[in-house]
Amino acid sequence: MTVPLYVTIALGVLFAVGTPIAWVMGKKTGRAAEDAARRAAGEAADQVAKKIMADAEREADAARKQAVLSGKEEVMKVREAWESEARTRRSEIEKEEKRVTEREQQVDRKFEMVDGKEKEVARRASELGRREKQLEEKQAELDQMVGEERRRLEQLAGLSADAAKSELIRRLEDEAQADAANKLREIRESAKRNADREAKKIVALAVQRIAAEHTAEITASAVALPKDDMKGRIIGREGRNIRAFELATGVDVIIDDTPDTVVVSCFDPVRREVARLALEKLVADGRIHPGRIEEVVEKSKKEVDAGIVETGEQAAYEVGVHGLHPELIKLIGRMKWRTSYGQNILAHSKEVAYLAGMMAAELGLDVAMAKRGALLHDIGKVLTHEHEGTHVQLGVEVATKYGENPMVINCIAAHHDDVPHESEVSVLVQAADAISGSRPGARREAFETYVKRLEGLEKIASSYKGVDRVFAIQAGREVRVIVDPDNVDDARMDSLTEEIARRVESELQYPGQIKVVAIREKRSTNIAR
Repeated sequence: MTVPLYVTIALGVLFAVGTPIAWVMGKKTGRAAEDAARRAAGEAADQVAKKIMADAEREADAARKQAVLSGKEEVMKVREAWESEARTRRSEIEKEEKRVTEREQQVDRKFEMVDGKEKEVARRASELGRREKQLEEKQAELDQMVGEERRRLEQLAGLSADAAKSELIRRLEDEAQADAANKLREIRESAKRNADREAKKIVALAVQRIAAEHTAEITASAVALPKDDMKGRIIGREGRNIRAFELATGVDVIIDDTPDTVVVSCFDPVRREVARLALEKLVADGRIHPGRIEEVVEKSKKEVDAGIVETGEQAAYEVGVHGLHPELIKLIGRMKWRTSYGQNILAHSKEVAYLAGMMAAELGLDVAMAKRGALLHDIGKVLTHEHEGTHVQLGVEVATKYGENPMVINCIAAHHDDVPHESEVSVLVQAADAISGSRPGARREAFETYVKRLEGLEKIASSYKGVDRVFAIQAGREVRVIVDPDNVDDARMDSLTEEIARRVESELQYPGQIKVVAIREKRSTNIAR
C-alpha cells in the first residue's frame, strides 16, 4: 500500500518537533531524579553519621567505664600487696621481738646460773678451807700417834728405829729383786708375743702399699666384647697385638673361655683404667694393630689425666677448698683409684673434710683450714707405691713443697700422733679421721664380724674378777671397764687394763688399735637427820 506524500511530510514534521520536546522533558525528569537521589543520599549519610556518633559515644562510655574499673582493680591489687607485705613485716617484727625476748630470758637465766655457781664456789672454797684446817689438826694428831706407836714398837721389838729400817730395807730389796725378775720375764714373753703380731702388721701394710694382686675385685677390670671372635683380633697374628697392648699399657690381658669378655689385670688402678678405655675404643673401632694400639693408648692416657684433674677439682669444689696447687689437685684426683682397708681414699678424705668442717663450725674455729687439712691428710697414700717413706712423711713433703699453710702441714703430720698437735684444727682432723675410718660399714668388714668383735671385747673384759660392767664404745675402738671398788683397788687397775689389752691382742682380729679404760669409783653416802 502506498503512503500518501502529505502523511510522510506530516510525520517528519511531528518527529522534528517532538524530538526536542522529548529531550527537554527527559532532561527535566533526569534532574528531578538526580535531585531526589542526592537528597536521599544526604539523608542516608546523616543517618550513618548519627549512628557512628552514637556508636562512638557508646564505645567511649564503655572504655571510660572499663578504664575506671581497671583503675579500681589495680588500686585494690596494690592495696592488697601492701597489706600482705605489711602483715609479713609485722609477723617478722613479732618473731624478732619474740626471739629477742627469749634471748634476754636466756641471758637472765645464765646470769642467775653464774651467780649461783659463784656462790657455790665461794661456799666450797670456805668448806675446803675448813677441811684443810681439820686435816692439818688430824695430821698433827696422827704424827703424834705414829711417834708414840713407834716408841712402843721399839720397846716391844727390842730394835731401834735405824735397825728396824735396815731390816725393812733388806727385805724390800729382796722382794724388789724377785719382782724385777718376774717383770723381766713377763716383758720378754710379751715382746715375743708382740714380735709376731708386729711383723704380720708390717707385712700387711707393705702389701697394702704396693697394692699387690691379692683380690680380683680391686686389680681386674672386665671389658665386654660385641662377639667372641673379637678375641682373635685382640691377640693378633702370632700374638703381636696383645704383646703390643701389654707393652704400651703395662697391664696383663687375660683371655679365657669366658664368653664375650676380656679381663684387664694390673695392680696400678690408673694404668688399668687407661688400658680398659683403650681396649674399649679399639674394640669399638675394629682396627687393631700395633700402630693403632699406641695411638689409642696415648689418647686414653690423656683422657684419664684430664679425668684425674677434673675429679680433683670437683672434690675440692664439693668440699669448699679453694686455691690448691695444680699438682695437689692432680694428687686428689688420683685418690679416686686408691683404697685403704677397702675404703676409697677420696670418699674418705671428703667425709673427713665434712666432719672436721662441721666440728670446727660448732667450736668457732677456722672451718676453711679444717676442711683443707682434712682433705689433704691422706694425700701421701697416693705416693706410697712410688716413693720411700710412710704416707704421713710423703704427705708432709708434698704439702711443704707446694706451699701449704703450716697448720695444714701439722694436720697431715699429726693425724696419727707422729708429731705433737700444734692447733685445735689438727685435733679435729684426727678425730674426724678416726670417725670416718671406724664407723660401721666404712671399711671392708662384714656386719657379723663387727658384732662378733664387740661381743668378744665385752666377753674378755667381763671374765675378770671384780669387773662390774663393760661397755664397748666408738665402734669397738674403746672398751670401758667399770670395776667393783671393794674388790679392785687402785694398784690392781693398771695390771687389769694390761691383762685385758694383751688378751684382746692375742684373741681378736681388728684394724687399728683398741683403748682399754678401767674406771673405779667409791661412793660414800650418809644422811643427816
